[in-house]
Amino acid sequence: MTITPTELPPLSDESVDRIEEAVFAQIAEERDAGKARSAAARHRTRRRGWLTAGGIAAAFLVGVLVTPAILNATGSLSSGSSGSAASAPYDASSGAKPLTGAAKDLAQTSEGATSGAAGGSAPAANAPRDVIRTGSATVQVDDVRKAADALAALAKKHGGFVESQQIGSAQAPVPTDGGIAPPATGDGWVTLRVPAADLDAVMDALRTQGTVLATSVGTNDVTTATTDLRAQIDSLTASVTRLTQLMSQATSVADLLTAETALTDRQTQLQSAQQQLKDLESQVAMSSVQVTLVREAPAAADPAGFGDGLAAGWKGLIISLNALVIALGFLLPWLALALVVALIVWAIVRARRTRRDRPVVAESARADDMS
Repeated sequence: MTITPTELPPLSDESVDRIEEAVFAQIAEERDAGKARSAAARHRTRRRGWLTAGGIAAAFLVGVLVTPAILNATGSLSSGSSGSAASAPYDASSGAKPLTGAAKDLAQTSEGATSGAAGGSAPAANAPRDVIRTGSATVQVDDVRKAADALAALAKKHGGFVESQQIGSAQAPVPTDGGIAPPATGDGWVTLRVPAADLDAVMDALRTQGTVLATSVGTNDVTTATTDLRAQIDSLTASVTRLTQLMSQATSVADLLTAETALTDRQTQLQSAQQQLKDLESQVAMSSVQVTLVREAPAAADPAGFGDGLAAGWKGLIISLNALVIALGFLLPWLALALVVALIVWAIVRARRTRRDRPVVAESARADDMS
């Protein structure tokens, strides 16, 4: 079967122009619609990017700026006392809501720490007191080094130790624990740490080491400071536990950053309070004893007769001869060096004179030969 192609009627120029205009208009509309869709997509993408960046920035600002202000406003650390309420552990099974607002939960945590610290800052009337006792003494001895060794043995006998010592120094250290500074003069010093209960026995035993020229004992009651530090440690420990649990329940990046910042701050404060309490308890348990050792001055010579005068004169002669020998020994190397230099100069001068006299002798010999 043969298909005969159908011939289309010829188109006029006006029809062709009209068709072209319609095609071009459709292409332009499609291109404009595509540009509009691309611009809208870019706008949505840019908007999502800005929203994401704004959320991260807001979370950072909340964690760095807002949270410390909230913690400082609650005064969780300044109250300083026992943590009876805040020390209760957080019960995760009690139906507590997950961390949905970092600032709100942190405020609640700070309030718990504050309430636990309140009401227990004053120690009980019958509670034992924390008192730092220090002692200092100046002792005149025959041999400073032997006396220092004897003091070390004395401290060891009472369950203590030598904290520091200096032999042959005229400057004694200034105590930093509130004790009385010993005199600056002397030939050495020894700092002992002994149990507070044995301080009086150690101070009395110093009389066996030499002549006690001065002695003093000082006390410093730090009961309030230690009580406040213990309350702060209890409150901060409970707060750290609470913040750790809040971090595990965080549902957003902002809450996680806020809780992490607060947790780091609380851990730093907890370590500082623990170290301060440890130092105070160490000073309360072990008293510091500062002993300045002064060497006895030799007795001055006072001749009372011919024999004493002769002995003093003989000693003076020995001392003078000894000084003369020392001076001679000091000058002998310099004299030897001066002798060597003089011999070199003499040899140079003699050689020059010999060279200068040789022509004169030669001329005299020729004159004698000619005559």
